[in-house]
Amino acid sequence: MDYPQAPVPSFLFDLDGTLIDSVYQHVTAWHVALAAIGIDLSVWRIHRRIGMSGGLFVQALLRETGRTLSPEEISQLQSAHAAAYREHAATVTALPGAADLLATLTAAGVKWAIATSGYAATARPALGLLGVAPDTPMVTRDLVRHAKPDPDLFLAAAALLGVDPRHAVVVGDSVWDLLAARRAGTLGVGLQSGGYGREELERAGAYRVYADPAEMLARLYEIGVRPE
Repeated sequence: MDYPQAPVPSFLFDLDGTLIDSVYQHVTAWHVALAAIGIDLSVWRIHRRIGMSGGLFVQALLRETGRTLSPEEISQLQSAHAAAYREHAATVTALPGAADLLATLTAAGVKWAIATSGYAATARPALGLLGVAPDTPMVTRDLVRHAKPDPDLFLAAAALLGVDPRHAVVVGDSVWDLLAARRAGTLGVGLQSGGYGREELERAGAYRVYADPAEMLARLYEIGVRPE
């Protein structure tokens, strides 16, 4: 008797801390931008919010400090962060195994896309670090109404690939990625390469947790992919 084949999952990747080693450059950039307006926050507090949408990120940090900013000041703060990040962009590299992981999925005919809370201006240049084409499927903050922990980015990425979110796997390095994955109805895989611990990622809903893309590549069979 023939049984129907389970669909091979598609993959929706976060970018910062998942495919490229850029989390701490973002932390430093936010620290510089906040200090410029008189907000001195410890870097660990900033790190805990990396991965959220920029607007929610700023609002969360402002609640911790008791400060209030106008929408115009928040916009200026976000622009200052982007400028400070660009100053450190040359130090950003692909994470171990990231380029090989994407190449392996492509060679196996597995669909994948990138869904990032970053804006296109800072996110798209990273494609070169990963050795992928400029027209690689990517959804950035510019293209959706809400970013993580809302599911919009991952739902849009699944739609871009033409796949059912139930047959997709979100790969991210933060609890915000995994919360968004749960709300999108996908499985979540956590990577520790962004600074979150295994237990935190598992509590947020990670089905599997790996150290980095290289370990995920070595154990793709655990997620339903068997490269030839």
